[in-house]
Order: sequence, then structure tokens, then C-alpha cells
Amino acid sequence: MKKITVISGKGGTGKTSIAGSFAVFADSEAVMADGDVDAANLSLIMKHKLLEEHEFRASSIAKIDPEQCNQCGLCRDLCRFSAISGEYVVNPVACEGCALCYHACPSRAVSMEETVSGYWFVSETPYGSLVHARLGIAEENSGKLVTTVRNRAQELAKETGKEYVIIDGPPGIGCPVIASLSGVDLALIVTEPTVSGIHDLERVVAVCDHFGVPVSVCINRYNLDEKQSAAIARYCHDRGIHLAGKIPFDRLFVEAMLAGVPVTAFRQGSLYADIREIWDQLA
Repeated sequence: MKKITVISGKGGTGKTSIAGSFAVFADSEAVMADGDVDAANLSLIMKHKLLEEHEFRASSIAKIDPEQCNQCGLCRDLCRFSAISGEYVVNPVACEGCALCYHACPSRAVSMEETVSGYWFVSETPYGSLVHARLGIAEENSGKLVTTVRNRAQELAKETGKEYVIIDGPPGIGCPVIASLSGVDLALIVTEPTVSGIHDLERVVAVCDHFGVPVSVCINRYNLDEKQSAAIARYCHDRGIHLAGKIPFDRLFVEAMLAGVPVTAFRQGSLYADIREIWDQLA
């Protein structure tokens, strides 16, 4: 199978709309994965039906046994997050799970209890299977949850003989992005014609280069500032980066979002042809 990750250096560039559009062109030969677990929204345009729900456990919090605790105060003094009260009760919101109190407690009154950090799901859509997730509020380890989602999508594609895994990656350059890029054949970077768009494009290209992931670039809403679009095209040319195509600003994206479908599901207009050309080049 071929694995494609759609990413962007910043949020709001339209990568989810484009990733969803690719599912239409894949013609049920793709498994979709939403790697933006902190703010997953690919399911909003896929008319999904939930098939599976699984707990995601990747963090622990401390718990003090009052019967074993001798109230020596060592754990409270050592905790730099002020998570232990005067009554030797752990505040689960403040606890970072570092386990220092667990190792320091002389009476072995502290235990580390695994907590549910979020959930991951397998859904069915009109365009194939979708693996997505929801990270809990203020929870960490989103990179591990992205890896869980990506691995399950790959397993599904292998089990069902699908040709593609299309990953809607998170924005930025952090741990979740690195997790969504691991082992993929190509990264499509969606950018926009703004000064910050060019800057963030350069940063995410550097991440892909570091991990040896081939890159293509798509300029979304290019006609809002054609001068900046030309600057992005020059940057890609000078760096030897493949420019997959340009997509104009079009209110059809909003109509598709309100209808809960990918924009290419309408199968109309030049917008459909523009995105189709990008898919054909990548595929």
C-alpha cells in the first residue's frame, strides 16, 4: 500500500478538506486516518458510522494510600507541580505523572494508576474505513495516539487489500506531526499565500527533509494573493520541491462542510478538476 500524509505548517490551510477530497478519488481503495487527535474533524465531512470504540491509556497519576502514609511530607515537598494537598490527597488535574513521589516515598504509600487519556475509533464511511481519535482535555501523549491511529489504519488497509492509506495530519512541526510522518511514502504540504504561510511551509519542509520524507506542495486559496502564491512557487522551484497544484478560493468548500461531505463529492466545476489533477499526480 502507499501511505500519504496531508500536513500543513499552520492550522486552517484546508488540509482536512483536501484529505477528505482524496478519499472520493481513491474510489473505496483507501483507508482514511485522522492524525489530528487534538482537534479531529475529518469525520465531520465523511458521514461516518461508528463501528468500534477503544480506550487509549498512555499516562498515569499518583494515588496515596492513607492507611500506609505516615504523613512525613516528603512527597509534598518534592512535588514541583503542587499536586499534593496538606491532607496528602493528589489533585489529578495538577499531577503530571512524573512518579517522583512514588520513588521517594519511604513507606511505599504512593502508587501510579493508569488513566484513560482518550479514545480511538474505527468508522465506516461512503468512501471507505476511517480511523480517528479524541484526546482528553489537557491530556498529553498525542504523538502516541497518532501512532495508534496510523498503525490501525495500516492494519485495516492490509487486511482488506486497500491500495492507499491517507492520513490527515496535524498542523505544526511537533511530536504529533512527526508521528504522522513516520513510514509514509509522501507528504503533501498544504500552504496558503500569506507571509506566515511561507514561513511555516519552510519549517515543515525542514521536518520532512530531516526524516527523509518526499514532499509535494499544494497552494490553497492561491488567488487571494497571487504575488505570495508566486513567491511560494519560486521557493518550491529553487528547492527542487514538486508543486502538485493550486486550488482557488471557492465557497463550495463551505457548502460541502455544511452538507457534511468532501467538496469533491459534488463532482462539479473547475474546483473538482483542480483537486483531481493534484490527486492524479500524487497517486
